[in-house]
Amino acid sequence: MQRILDSAEMREADRVTIEDRRVPGLVLMENAASAVTRKLQSVFPGLDGERVLVLCGKGNNGGDGLAVARQLLLYAPQLDLRTVLLATPDSLSPDAALNWAMLAAQDHQADVAATPAAWESLLAGITDSTVIVDAILGTGVSGAPRGLAARVVADVNAGFRNARVLAVDMPSGLGSDSGELQGQCMRADWTVTFTAPKVGQVLAPACEHVGALTVARIGTADSVLDSLPGPRLLMTKPADVRPFTAPRSASGHKGTYGHVLAIGGSSPKPGAILMAATTALKAGAGLATVATSAGASGAILAAAPELMLEPAKELPDGTLGPDCFDEGWFSGKSVVAVGPGLGNSDANRALARRVFETCELPLVVDADGLAALQSGTVPARSAPTVVTPHPGEMGRLVGSGTAQVQRNRLGIARAFAARTGTYVVLKGNRTLIASPEGDVVVNPTGTPGMATAGSGDVLTGILAAYLAQFPDHPVLETVAAAVYLHGLAGELAARDLGEQRMLATDIGGRLLEAVRTVAK
Repeated sequence: MQRILDSAEMREADRVTIEDRRVPGLVLMENAASAVTRKLQSVFPGLDGERVLVLCGKGNNGGDGLAVARQLLLYAPQLDLRTVLLATPDSLSPDAALNWAMLAAQDHQADVAATPAAWESLLAGITDSTVIVDAILGTGVSGAPRGLAARVVADVNAGFRNARVLAVDMPSGLGSDSGELQGQCMRADWTVTFTAPKVGQVLAPACEHVGALTVARIGTADSVLDSLPGPRLLMTKPADVRPFTAPRSASGHKGTYGHVLAIGGSSPKPGAILMAATTALKAGAGLATVATSAGASGAILAAAPELMLEPAKELPDGTLGPDCFDEGWFSGKSVVAVGPGLGNSDANRALARRVFETCELPLVVDADGLAALQSGTVPARSAPTVVTPHPGEMGRLVGSGTAQVQRNRLGIARAFAARTGTYVVLKGNRTLIASPEGDVVVNPTGTPGMATAGSGDVLTGILAAYLAQFPDHPVLETVAAAVYLHGLAGELAARDLGEQRMLATDIGGRLLEAVRTVAK
């Protein structure tokens, strides 16, 4: 999986590369500028007719920008190029100062606008720029941009209406360490980041300012990243999912691919458990059984004759209670999913707790099943437990509000997984998968159209099916693959139907296409 770095990890990776591996910082800067220049060339072939404005700060990010300007002059000597240094030349970092001198050696007269007044005097002559290279602030920024940098970012966002923005390493003002936006932030159409993605580039809502993200290798070896201490933040790539899409053995049979038990549903609400169980079959489980209320059984069987049933005597409200529980349900099963459509009464929660306490199989907990865990405690289990809360459910699990969860999604998911020994799938924009060991995977797929009833039940089915089919794979990788395919299937449904019209069953209906897309 792709390693994601915070600012401290990035500094350490740079230090090891420069000091221990003896790769000069100026070489890294030149390689970074080359990557940005190649991106500009690919997006704007020839740069014909473009008016390019390169905005540079005083640090190494500004040095990258100065090197970009110099390389652009080599690539397109007649280019309409303006370079603006938002600092005094004597304040530049050492490597940036060298690039300032080399740029001047090419007879390129850059503008210096080290004060708001100097910037104001330049504005009228540069607002017709069509391409802006943002090299003002890099990964070292802490807190909201201040002073001149904040003014420039605000002016570009509001006043350069014909310009497309390519950010160098980070959109200026975007923090490296969280998904929060703390002030003015450049809105980029493209970002070329170096060595690895940064936390702020992959977590919402900050990631919405990044545009299309390119990760460029500039001289830091994989072994340097692998040596960084502490729990890892990772992001799923298609290649990580591909092993889960491989053709099946010709000698396989339905028992080879696992038997999912789905517990939930009720007479008034049979749909959720039906979607979870049928999706488990669509996701490749060999067999699926539904343990549900007797009143829901007929509707479920009529909708999906492929499913097997364990009908149980129901409570007066048509739901299941603890007296309905039968430990024999687990016999011959591979994975258990509990919660969809179960109900949220004391009796329903008591049934879910019986499942937690007695089930020795991998367990996926969703929807109403999570209500049984609202004390924030999870019974110790020998098999993996996967919980799949949305932000509101996560808030109830940890005793806080939805807004607090959204402000610290990464920290809360990681802490809950470590404390409870569970795998946490914190749903939402850029769903997070946290492991008990502290590693967290960011899922890059999905669409706002998936904010529709039943989407989580479909995910529960995919998770259960993949855990059943791939018992020998690391759980974190298996869960991440299931979440990735769920999001990709949602994207395909939105493409075909539109975000406003798609249903949860449309997501399940695009699952095969999602698998084929990844398998290519």
